[in-house]
Amino acid sequence: MRLSDDVARVFRDYPRIYFACHRRHVRDPKSGVHVSARQVGIMDHLDAERPMMLSDLADHLGVTPATMSIAVGQLVQQGYVTRVLDPADRRKVQLRLTNAGVRVCAANSVLEPVLVEDMLEQLNDRDRRAALHGLELLGRAAVAAQQQRTRAAKRGRKAAS
Repeated sequence: MRLSDDVARVFRDYPRIYFACHRRHVRDPKSGVHVSARQVGIMDHLDAERPMMLSDLADHLGVTPATMSIAVGQLVQQGYVTRVLDPADRRKVQLRLTNAGVRVCAANSVLEPVLVEDMLEQLNDRDRRAALHGLELLGRAAVAAQQQRTRAAKRGRKAAS
């Protein structure tokens, strides 16, 4: 399969940014405990205020609810996530970040802030604004494409059942 020029540019440039700026170690800033990248990835999809259903998170991350339940169980044991039954439908499980989970997520972005700042300082003001605007547009498009895939997958599962 031949990549379009635009896709090839994303494939070329995204890894350059990631490898130059990613954080290598993820730790709880208060306890110093190591938190796996997979665990942080799950927590990055949760919020302290708005609950997310375990089944929705599993769908979004492309795993079974049972697999997600195991992963979330570890986060609950570590004190980073709460898991409660949905008061409207007790078959559903609501997930929220605890204060400790919020702290870990805030302190452990996949990117290292100092390295990102160093990268951005390489650009003049005009190029920096253009790059950030382009990144914002790509971020919006990524979210829209992911939502579209999730809706299509749900339609496919409903049609199959």
